[in-house]
Amino acid sequence: MSRKTGKPVSQPAADRRVLSIVGVIAVAVALGVGAGLLVASPGSSEPPAVAALRAEEAKRDVTQITELTKMTRNTKAVLQPVLTGLSSGTTATADQVTAWKAVMAQETQRYAVTVSGMTGTNVARGAFRNAVEMLSSAVDTYALALSAPAGTQQQAALELAARQRKLAVSTWSVAATQLDQLNNDAGNGHQHVYLTDSAEGGAMTPDGTPEGK
Repeated sequence: MSRKTGKPVSQPAADRRVLSIVGVIAVAVALGVGAGLLVASPGSSEPPAVAALRAEEAKRDVTQITELTKMTRNTKAVLQPVLTGLSSGTTATADQVTAWKAVMAQETQRYAVTVSGMTGTNVARGAFRNAVEMLSSAVDTYALALSAPAGTQQQAALELAARQRKLAVSTWSVAATQLDQLNNDAGNGHQHVYLTDSAEGGAMTPDGTPEGK
């Protein structure tokens, strides 16, 4: 159907309605974009209370990272006789194994304590806990091996204990790498708390950067 010629009487009113609608849409878009920028811009409209909470969490995380580093250094020191004994190639005495069990019971209990923190710190803490539990299992396996009759069965149990030890060292090395990064990000510099400097069992090793740098 062809459009009629001539200017309709109602056109100015229609134009005004169209312009009005366009104006409303433009204002809405402008407001929407403005709101989006406020959301997308970090801290641009963050309430002071929220900013203060974030700052407090960051401060608490630095404290937890420092405490975890100190705890793992102490654990590393007390675990050395256990790690050496499990891989020495010589048969330990009953008294030595009893001492190992006491150390592992102490450290297992230490890492069983749950401390809520930032995700990265929680992951590191959990991996350290798993490593300690694995090493404790290695000691238990070793003890069972000593109680077994000499022969194929005992040798198999000793080899299993050795594999469990390597797995514990490898798991600890992952946690140590995470902790090293956490310390570096927190401004403490590199902190290397690896159980060994060798890559036995596929373990991660220190990056060679001096402590605190």
